[in-house]
Amino acid sequence: MENDKDSACLERAHVHSLEVLQKQSIPVLPESSRLEDARSTLLRNIPEHGLGIAQTTAHLLQDIAPALNASSLSPTYYGFVVGGVTPAARVADSLVSTYDQTPTIHLPDQTVASNVEDKALRLLMDLLRFDQSSWSGVFSTGATASNVLGLACGREYILNERIKSRLGPDSEERVGSLGLLQACRIAGVEGIDILTTMAHSSLFKASSILGLGRNCVHDVGTSDGCVTFDLQKLEQHLKSGHHNNASIVVISCGEVNTGFFATHNLADVQALRTLCDKYGAWLHVDGAFGLFTRILDGLPEFETVAQGARGLTLADSIAGDGHKLLNVPYDCGFFLCRHPSIAPQVFQNPNAAYLNTKNAATDMIQSALNVGIENSRRFRGLPVYATLTAYGRQGYADMLKRQVRFARAVAAYLFVHADFELLPSDIFRDRVRIDQDIFIIVLFKAKNEALNNTLAKRINASSKMYVSGTVWDNCPASRIAVSNWQVDPDRDINVVRTVLEDVLSACSKESSET
Repeated sequence: MENDKDSACLERAHVHSLEVLQKQSIPVLPESSRLEDARSTLLRNIPEHGLGIAQTTAHLLQDIAPALNASSLSPTYYGFVVGGVTPAARVADSLVSTYDQTPTIHLPDQTVASNVEDKALRLLMDLLRFDQSSWSGVFSTGATASNVLGLACGREYILNERIKSRLGPDSEERVGSLGLLQACRIAGVEGIDILTTMAHSSLFKASSILGLGRNCVHDVGTSDGCVTFDLQKLEQHLKSGHHNNASIVVISCGEVNTGFFATHNLADVQALRTLCDKYGAWLHVDGAFGLFTRILDGLPEFETVAQGARGLTLADSIAGDGHKLLNVPYDCGFFLCRHPSIAPQVFQNPNAAYLNTKNAATDMIQSALNVGIENSRRFRGLPVYATLTAYGRQGYADMLKRQVRFARAVAAYLFVHADFELLPSDIFRDRVRIDQDIFIIVLFKAKNEALNNTLAKRINASSKMYVSGTVWDNCPASRIAVSNWQVDPDRDINVVRTVLEDVLSACSKESSET
């Protein structure tokens, strides 16, 4: 049990957290001196005798905490699609640390943790308008891990189907048992193609992890550099590789630099589904943040972006990110699949008797360790359950409306500005496209090349807002990603205007002095 000193340190940390949360304005980045000071205080070697909880608490609060950025705390941190943490999710997360459950093993006679995670996934599917009776899911560390899950299930499915076509429908040979190389040999497959458009880097990572290779990822987008599928090119790849290769088709539901969608309506997804069925391909969706437009379906103001996520119920699997637009703490992703028997073929834990729990006949909850990567992990589902319970469908719709409206306000400001260019410039030729196509990502550059080369760095140096530096059309660009639940369009647009005008003013002054 904790003694009085331990309790006092916990209370001190709690008070510190409350003070931070109650601040009206938080710099998005710590001062550089704070960073250097913090690094200098980090221990080089483990102490022979511990410092004790009191001294360690002081070290954490006085040295390390001031050198952390405000990525989740600040509504003006626009980097990497980093969501915040809703108050309800933060309350739940404190309980996660206190009770330290193991939700991957279903132990209905011992804890309600796995039941909570099951309900959290079902509430999430309800929010995103997926039929709970047709889909199963599991929590992951994030969209990258969920893409690994999706490609792994896809690899399992397409190779198993090829094996059955060769050995007969009753064949019990499976990739998960045979291994990739032997399964490919039996299936008569030389490789697996991943066909997509403007793929996120996580797809290349997932391909490498799964032994498919980064070179298996092929872009089958239209020639204009947009994220849209070229269906003729896609079918050519599927057809030409059908005899020697198997294929996984991946929909980019929210391209990382622009937020644009690979599909624009139900008919687009139906066309992809038809091709996948024709050539035996698996259809996966990388929906890290674009998937959440389904919350806005039916609202005329957001019709164009909402259509980008229509028809996704026709996919075989979907990757999503909770620590983005769901605004729950790191780390939290989720994976949804329309084929519940596939994941256990890949992730089942064999020969571990102590992990085999028998469910009651009426208890359909499966231990998450048999359908996901980890045997042990944090109780991710509790913050998800809490935040969905606290704010509901309407609360999340209101959050997303504010985020999209703010992104569009920033885009409109940049569109008419003499010194900035809204990207892609060939798309945004008129204001109408801004009000239709902008979701939560705003990509732009300075027209002055010298300024543009340092634009992101200058913006971030203000510590009033943060943007990601990126590249578009072989040119440096800056990217604003709006995803924090605290966004206030009227308040925050003034911050963006002030920072950008200050950057322009400073640059002009520097030029005149030289």
